[in-house]
Amino acid sequence: MKMSLVVDGLRSDAVAVGDLGDEVVGEVAERIADVLGRSVPGRILDVLSDAAAELSVLLPNGRVDVRVAGDDVDLTYVEDEPGPTGEDDEPSARISLRLGEGLKARLEAGAAAEGISVNTFIVRTLERHSSDRSRTRVGNRLHGYGTT
Repeated sequence: MKMSLVVDGLRSDAVAVGDLGDEVVGEVAERIADVLGRSVPGRILDVLSDAAAELSVLLPNGRVDVRVAGDDVDLTYVEDEPGPTGEDDEPSARISLRLGEGLKARLEAGAAAEGISVNTFIVRTLERHSSDRSRTRVGNRLHGYGTT
């Protein structure tokens, strides 16, 4: 997606609204268009970053990265490398875990949303986040925004 196309479209929409009024309204619309031109790219990146994070939580074996190259922004699926296979895959160890009520409720809600048990939800989450992320990391995640 080219961010400049979205920015230019919003700027021209603001100027078009200004054309409906007198000279003062036109000048105000131009100012608004300038502000939009500076702030919209950051807002787009914020929305895409939030969407990528929300989608990544739902993916069992990967994540969505936001990749920015100049004016181009892409959402890219990155598959996590599978964990080691062997005897560790067979669940046999037990641990006791103390959780706050808020975290417990979020875990239960996440498991219910996926239609799995809380135990399975916790194991999947631990497997996904306990691997060596430096090996599987591709690209950089961008938080916030930049201006051009």
